[in-house]
Amino acid sequence: MSVQSDFQEKVSACFRPWQRSFQFWVRAVDIYTGYKVFQLRVGFEKNVQKQEAMWERQHEVAAEKIYNMCSDLGGFFLKVAQLIGKPDLAPAAWVRRLVTLCDQAPATPYNVIRAVLEKELDQNLDELFESFDVDPLGSASIAQVHRARLKGDKNDVVVKVQHPGVQELMMTDIHNLQAFALYLQKIDIKFDIYSLTKEIEKQIGYEFNFLREADAMNRIRRFLYENNKKSPVMVPQVIRDIVTRRVLVMEYIDGTPILKLGDEMAKRGISPDGKIAAVARQELGIDTLSKCEDEQKEMLKLARGMFDTKLPPGVKMLQPFSEESLVKKIAVEAFPEELFSILRTLQILRGLSVGLGISHSCAEQWRPIAEEALYNVGRLTDIDMKRSRGHRTRRKSGK
Repeated sequence: MSVQSDFQEKVSACFRPWQRSFQFWVRAVDIYTGYKVFQLRVGFEKNVQKQEAMWERQHEVAAEKIYNMCSDLGGFFLKVAQLIGKPDLAPAAWVRRLVTLCDQAPATPYNVIRAVLEKELDQNLDELFESFDVDPLGSASIAQVHRARLKGDKNDVVVKVQHPGVQELMMTDIHNLQAFALYLQKIDIKFDIYSLTKEIEKQIGYEFNFLREADAMNRIRRFLYENNKKSPVMVPQVIRDIVTRRVLVMEYIDGTPILKLGDEMAKRGISPDGKIAAVARQELGIDTLSKCEDEQKEMLKLARGMFDTKLPPGVKMLQPFSEESLVKKIAVEAFPEELFSILRTLQILRGLSVGLGISHSCAEQWRPIAEEALYNVGRLTDIDMKRSRGHRTRRKSGK
């Protein structure tokens, strides 16, 4: 059997919704029940250090199962691996195992990619490119990227190509995940994760249109370059004539993977300076139900864990299945879908902070804006604003 026919057979199998759904539910239930049984077992151990060792082993077992599920099913579950495979969000064992799926997901064979390119661009690949690397630079959930060089050009470009059939595949996955989210929040995790999955469905739908992505890149690039003498961020320039809904060609920029940024900074002798985290605020349409005595303290921890790039003191990561989990103490019964984009952006920024070794708080940056908004609607008084300004002044002066 040829590579292409073998690949097409795998894709065909993936498109049988009932088979795919069955595989997801069997694996998801196995991972979930594994944690529930473990919770009962670890409860009998009173030694804290032994408990931590037991949790680590359980996370390693679960990490292997999650990795296999995401790797075997592909599609949306590769996106799930990207979302939860962050040092601040998931157990370290999960991160170590899932990080390899973030940019090295199973690649689509070159001959299939070539067929997609020639169909989308309506041109023979050899007529358009001087050179085209057969092996991709990386492959993720929606697309993979190849290094190439256009005819008559001296600089390399990156060609981003969407995996064929991936959009239909992801919709099946998302609907399964939504059903599982409803199940979890009804019986265990008191957090409105279903609303998050609905927003994920909407946001991911945008990611299949590379014309939209190219437009966003151009607008961000123009904004940064026009407002800075030297932009602190490099944005690849889109090759305008070679963009379709499924193909995006941009300039090649060499860089360092996020999880290797700490090592790169150490090599360059850079010592990142941290900033003291500020109090994150709640008034955003999030309905909560307290299950603890010290409600304000735990609410503050939850808010900072969700909406700041620096976790609150004493919190290394969010552990939804642990009895000490913040979402066990403060049940999030309703979470507005439109806030998911903010939450996702913050998770990306927090990942950058962890990768760079910087203890940076975004909440400190937007605190004055939030306070002004609260003041305008009568939630803060003149005295509150004066006290807050004095607090920020003392922090900046180090007093």
